[in-house]
Amino acid sequence: MKVTKRPISKLSQIDFTDLKFGKHYTDHMLVKTYKDKAWGDSAIVPYEDFLISPANITLHYGQSIFEGMKAFRGVDGIVRLFRPEKNIARLNRSAERMAIPEMPDEEKTLKELIELVTMDQDFTPGHMGSSLYIRPFIFAMDPALGVKISDTYCYMVIMTPVDAYYGKNLQTLSIYATKQFTRAALGGTGHVKAAANYAQSLYAAKKAQEKGYKQIMWLDYLEHKYVDEVGTMNMMFVINDTLITPTLDQGTILAGITRESVLHIARDLGWKVEERRISLEEIITASKNGTLQDCFGTGTAATIAPVGRIGYDDGEDIIINNDTVGPYAKIIYDELLGIQYGKIEDRFGWTVEIKK
Repeated sequence: MKVTKRPISKLSQIDFTDLKFGKHYTDHMLVKTYKDKAWGDSAIVPYEDFLISPANITLHYGQSIFEGMKAFRGVDGIVRLFRPEKNIARLNRSAERMAIPEMPDEEKTLKELIELVTMDQDFTPGHMGSSLYIRPFIFAMDPALGVKISDTYCYMVIMTPVDAYYGKNLQTLSIYATKQFTRAALGGTGHVKAAANYAQSLYAAKKAQEKGYKQIMWLDYLEHKYVDEVGTMNMMFVINDTLITPTLDQGTILAGITRESVLHIARDLGWKVEERRISLEEIITASKNGTLQDCFGTGTAATIAPVGRIGYDDGEDIIINNDTVGPYAKIIYDELLGIQYGKIEDRFGWTVEIKK
C-alpha cells in the first residue's frame, strides 16, 4: 500500500484535556476508489480536503454508508481496537443494501485499516472514556443528476480523538418516545448504516430537544407501540432481573456491535437475557409497579449510556433510579470498558493490539 506521510504532525495542536467529538483529525487518512467495476489499490495520504463535482450523485441522492469504531489506549499504554472485523463485515452488509460494491477482501481491508491506526496511534487519548474514533465510509462519486446506481465510489477512513459522546463521566440522559415520527419500516434501510437514516432523524431529534430531552426513542413504524432504538444507540431495559432488548427480526434496528457485546457479557455474568419486542406500555407498567430496575443505551459512540428519564406524549415522565446511574448499567459499563482499556482480561478475544 502506498503511504505518503504528512511532513509536520498536527498532534501538538490538540488539547487532549478538552476534546470535542469530531473537532480534530489525525495526520493521515486511507483512500481507495472504485471504477471500471473494480476496487483499486488503497493509499494512506495526509488528511486534507478534496474536490468533488457539484453534480456528485451522493450530494443529491444520498448513496452513502459508514461505520463507527474505536481504538482505546489501555492502562498499560497499549492501543487496542475492539472487534474491528465486525465493523468491516457490517460495512459490507450496508453496501449490499445500498447497491454499493462490497469490499472484496475483508481481511485485507482490516489489515489496511490497522496500518492507518498504527501510523496515527499517538493521537489516541489516554484517559478513561476517551478513544480514537475511526470512521470508514463509502460514497458514490459519479457526477450525474439522473437517479441511478453510481459507477464510481470512494472508500475512505478518517480518525478523530474524542471523549465520551455524552460526557466524560458516566451520567444519565433523558430520551423522548415519539409516536409522531418513524425512523424505519419493514423493507427499508433501518438495519444498515446508511447516511440517509441519520439525516431524516434530525428533525425528530430537534423536536425532542425542544421539549428538554437529549435524544429521541423511536417506536415501531406500524403501531408506534414497540421500542425500536434511540438515534445513536440500541436500547436495554432491566425488568424483574431480566435484561430485555428489542429483537432484530423486524429489520428496522441496526445490529449494534456494542449491543451484541453487552448481551454476550450479560449472559456470561449469568443474567437472564431476552431479545424480544418490548412495548412502551410494558415499560410504563414496570415503572409504576416498581419492577423497572434499569435502562441504558449501547453504541460505539455512546458506549454505555444510562437513561434516567423517558418522556412520552400522554403521561408523566418515567423516572429510572431517581435519574441516577443504575446498578446494571454500571456493571456492564465496568465490564465493557474494562476489556476495552485492558483493565480486565479479554476473556472473549475481542481486542486487537496495535504494535508500537
